[in-house]
Amino acid sequence: MASLSFLSSYLILLFASFGVLAKGQLDPCFYDKVCPQALPTIKSIVEDAIKQEARMGASLLRLHFHDCFVNGCDGSILLDDTPTFTGEKNAAPNMNSVRGFEVIDRIKSAVDSVCGGYVVSCADIVAVAARDSVVALGGPSYKVQLGRRDARTASQAAANNSIPAPTFDFSRLLSNFESHGLSMQDLVLLSGAHTLGFARCTTFRDRLYNESCTLDASLASSLKSSCPLQSGVGDNNLSPLDSTPAKFDTVYYDWLLQRKGLLHSDQQLYKGDGSGSDGLVKYYSQNAGAFWEDFGSAMLRMGALSPLTGSDGEIRMNCRTVN
Repeated sequence: MASLSFLSSYLILLFASFGVLAKGQLDPCFYDKVCPQALPTIKSIVEDAIKQEARMGASLLRLHFHDCFVNGCDGSILLDDTPTFTGEKNAAPNMNSVRGFEVIDRIKSAVDSVCGGYVVSCADIVAVAARDSVVALGGPSYKVQLGRRDARTASQAAANNSIPAPTFDFSRLLSNFESHGLSMQDLVLLSGAHTLGFARCTTFRDRLYNESCTLDASLASSLKSSCPLQSGVGDNNLSPLDSTPAKFDTVYYDWLLQRKGLLHSDQQLYKGDGSGSDGLVKYYSQNAGAFWEDFGSAMLRMGALSPLTGSDGEIRMNCRTVN
């Protein structure tokens, strides 16, 4: 009887929201009538997860980025591999790196419970959790556009080809962002998410030992103890992307000005040659308020990449598997 009641509630909510779904438009108020407790529930669980481990905020933010850059913001990154299906979790940019899946599972279960059915998509949960992570760590809030539906497939090959690597030079970074309809300003702003979190030794070892002229000497010296030259030794040891990895601030940009960008791709945004990205790094380093406002706008542009809406895709019952 309980399962029938749950299904009935789901069908009622589905029909109630059909008019909105049919429009195929994202809307920050998408769940206000069909499930007003959805967003507060996501916020509560994100805050609890970050309270337990501050690093989780950066992980949830990164999860949204890695989802959106592969065929759009459709929750495809959450799908587990099966004997007949290869997803994105084990693509090179994600394997042993992207995390937070258990938090998304916990959110999904709680949201389905308070909504009385399968109303909120996994893709929307990832987008809202990213925003709530930024806010929980001291950053700006912004109104997430909602109404995405979930993909029924994923592509490991697309993940390997679409997510920019930490070894990319500026031209490849910009080309990658432009291929997604994003600008140089978006590149600098979204890279600013590296004000949070850590990077594994394997992602910056080449920069540490082969780019001595572009990396601050004192930082390089301190990093070598946890990231030795020998490949395979300490590969998963973590180092912070700036000096305040659990605080959303502008220190990331300050570090780029001081040649302390941990990743090669980070430091490529500021080379001191007077380029456009140089100017943006300086500007956001000196104008926290502008960074706050512009970062939120860039996140909305990224969050609008090729969403599934209307009757496309599905609302997954389990974020790890298709229905």
